[in-house]
Amino acid sequence: MNNISLSHTWAMRLWFLALAAVIIFFHLIPLETTPRRWAPPDLLIAFTLAWVLRRPDYVPALSIAAVMLMADLLFQRPPGLMAVLVVLGCEFLKNRANSHGETNFVVEWFNVCVVIAAITILDRLILTVTLVDRAPLSLHLIQMVLTMAVYPLVALVTQTILGVRKLSPGNSDALGSR
Repeated sequence: MNNISLSHTWAMRLWFLALAAVIIFFHLIPLETTPRRWAPPDLLIAFTLAWVLRRPDYVPALSIAAVMLMADLLFQRPPGLMAVLVVLGCEFLKNRANSHGETNFVVEWFNVCVVIAAITILDRLILTVTLVDRAPLSLHLIQMVLTMAVYPLVALVTQTILGVRKLSPGNSDALGSR
């Protein structure tokens, strides 16, 4: 039984890496050649936060850091900045979820919105302090609001289609904890 749950955990970890690769791939496809006046939601962050809140054992901090660092390099952002901010946000949500136990979706969505806002503000602040060129503030705000708005849909897809569900209180995960 333990080997089955351990292999399932590793399979889901690989599914997360595959999902991240697909999101990055579609983000890199040049669908438009003219600059847009709006920024699409950051689905990579939204899916990462949804997976972390449902099953933290499927997305360890090292794989989050690797995925986000790869995204930083491919999207030509400052290397490691978004990776550090997302890992810190995910660890905050993991600790918050563990301390509060079972919460309803509105509280989860509020916590995710706070983390997305903190990631956006800290990213913008650090880029400003280090004098790095950045996109207009309106694009960052549009992306932040759209990411917050799309999170319920991402959580629904994560739970129903991808099968990443929260553990019920009676179940134990692959590590043997409750």
